[in-house]
Formats: sequence, C-alpha cells, structure tokens
Amino acid sequence: MILSESKMMAGGQIYVFTEIIFSEFSDLRVDGLLTIVKSGIIRDAAIFEMKNGANEINKEQIENYLKIAKAYGIPRLITVSNQFVSDPTQFPVNIKPPKNLELYHFSWSYLLTSARILLFDNDINIADENQVEIMKEVVNYLEYEKSEVYGFNQMKKGWSSIVEKINSGASLKQNDPDLEDTVVSWQQEENDMALILSKNLGVFVNSGEAKYKGNLKTRLDDDKKKLINNKFLTSILQVKGAISDIKIKAFFEKRIIEMSVSLKAPQDKTIRGQLGWIERQMENCNKKNEKTFQKIKNEILIEIIIKNSNKSERISLINIDNIYAEIKNKEIKEFKILFIKDYGKKFASRNKFVEIIEEMIVNFYSGIVQFLLKWEKPAPKMIETNKTDIIEINNEDADQNILEEKENGK
Repeated sequence: MILSESKMMAGGQIYVFTEIIFSEFSDLRVDGLLTIVKSGIIRDAAIFEMKNGANEINKEQIENYLKIAKAYGIPRLITVSNQFVSDPTQFPVNIKPPKNLELYHFSWSYLLTSARILLFDNDINIADENQVEIMKEVVNYLEYEKSEVYGFNQMKKGWSSIVEKINSGASLKQNDPDLEDTVVSWQQEENDMALILSKNLGVFVNSGEAKYKGNLKTRLDDDKKKLINNKFLTSILQVKGAISDIKIKAFFEKRIIEMSVSLKAPQDKTIRGQLGWIERQMENCNKKNEKTFQKIKNEILIEIIIKNSNKSERISLINIDNIYAEIKNKEIKEFKILFIKDYGKKFASRNKFVEIIEEMIVNFYSGIVQFLLKWEKPAPKMIETNKTDIIEINNEDADQNILEEKENGK
C-alpha cells in the first residue's frame, strides 16, 4: 500500500537495506534504501529518512540525501516522522527536488492508521492468518507509548500569538513566522482529524482540496492570504458514502469553530414538507445516538439555502417550525447542518484547541453525519390508460381531419 502511494513499480523482488553509506558520499549515512529488482536489474529504488518523537525532517539533511539520489539515479526519497501532511505527495519541508526525483512523506500516525484499517472487516483484509497476527503485533508496537508514535497534540508556538494579534486588531504580515506556524498547525490538525475518523470507521478519510495535491507551498500561501484578509481558515474532510464533504471553518475574530454538511432539499415537497423532512432527519439522529445528540444539540443550527438568493436563514432545532412564515413564498434549495462551538479563551490554547476540535469532529460524525440520508428523486410513474379510450381518441382525431379536409375543398 505504501509503495503504491509512493508510485513505486509493482512486482519484482524487494530488497531492503538499513544504515547505508554510498562510496561517493562516505560522510553521509541514510536510514534506509529499498530497491525493486526484475531480471537481475534494479528497476526502481527509494531512499528512506526516518524521524521519531519530536524530531522533525531536517532541510539540510534532505538536501544532502537528494545529492546522493541524483548521483545514483534513485528516483524518489521517502520520509517518515510525526509531522502531518494532507497527502503523501506534500512534503513537510519547503524543498524543490532535482528533475526526475520525487519526494514523499508519511506520518507515523498515518502508517499506524493504515495498519489498523487492514485489520477491519473490509475489502482489503489480509488473507493469511499468520500475517494478520503479525500486523496486530505491528499495531501493538506502534501504539506503545515508548515507540514515540503520536497524533497531533498541540498547535505550533505561533498559533497563540496570531490569535492574540487578530483579536487586538494588529495587522498580519505574509512573512511573519508566527503566521506560517499557525497555518501549518491548522493543516496538520486537519490531517489528524482525518486519521482519527479513519481509525474509527475502518476506511481512509481524505483531507484537503484536490487542487493542492502535491503542492503544499501553494496551499500554504493561499491559507496565509485567507487568514490575513478574512481572518479565518478552512478545511475539508471527505468520507466515502457520507452525505457530503465535512467543511470546517476556524473564525479567529469570533474564536469559534464551525463544522457543516450539506443536504439537497427534496424537490417533490412543499415548503412545509421540506421542513418536516429535515426535522425527521434530526429526530432520527437523536433516536440512533441519543447520548451524543443530546450532548451537542444546543450547538446545532440548520441553515436554509434559498433558491436565487444570496441570503440564507439560520435557525436552531427548536425554532425550525417558526421559520415557515418567513419563507413560505420562497423555494428551498439546500439545507446545511452546522455544529458551532464558541471556544472563548481556549481558542488561543495550543493544547486545548486540539483537544476540543478533535472531540467535536468525533461527536459531529457519530451523533449526526453518519445518520443523514440523501433525498433521491422518485422514479417516474407509469400513466395508466384504457386501450378503448385510446382507440376512441384516435377515431375522433381521424374524424376531425376529414372535416378539415372537406372545409379546404379536398
């Protein structure tokens, strides 16, 4: 799975070496080298650099390893650490590799999640029972505290500083290192939320927008501009089979987090019918997981998107019946279910922010998202007609044609 994500050649014999010294670079030692051999010839290869605990990927070290890769024609360099990225093609350090050389990065947490998903009852089960037991031991090892594999547990130092700057009205600079700390922290937390859901669902949850795949720098720059100009950051989580993507917004001035999913409103119902439909969806969520639903229901809002209008209506669950009078002459296009939490001073806390937002995503998915159902357009109905009626209609049409012809002198 990992080699496939690194775009390595399939098939052949795999050889793995550790603590490698190359003759042309005797003062450098790489953590690992993996080669794929076919017909006695090395067809593909990758250098590996591994970091554990709080150790991060070192730019100077990677630049040296890239020199090795270029000299020996090794087409890729793969790093593993506790740093998070939205996609393996994104790299945690801003480095431009030489031509025909690719960089990939995996977090230890991602590898652990991959291992756990293989143990779920799904279509990628491990067939060999002995290998299942081996994989269980791998998971046990990676989950052991002394392995120093951990999820994202605190925002970077610049996070608290940027929150305070925004709330004091100070201007933000594109080259402010605190700004980069804040944006990188947000992107890493996004990935950690995806991994948390993946571990609980047994399927991979993707994060981030497709346009940024393989381009961490562009997203970094765009998110910086978004925070400077709009004072918020956004994320997207994609769960296969869910009602919609889960969108997450962090509003720095208000110090709130907003999570949302969208549902297309039924187009075969009246306004009252549409409102009743969304009410029943919420009642079903409460029925299926009452404990979690009751815990968060006071922070749930329904946003009603009106057709051909830039305005929308937001209402609490208890007030949904009262909105009819205001929109009865309009047409509902879409509903959004929003989970909004006011963090207050905890928004600036590097540890508390992570703790609260990760609890939010679990509660939002388990209490609401997993139970929502899409409206499906009903199948067209057959129009039942009486055959004798059809014959009579045809005869009437024929008689009418004869009359018209007579009138025209034919």
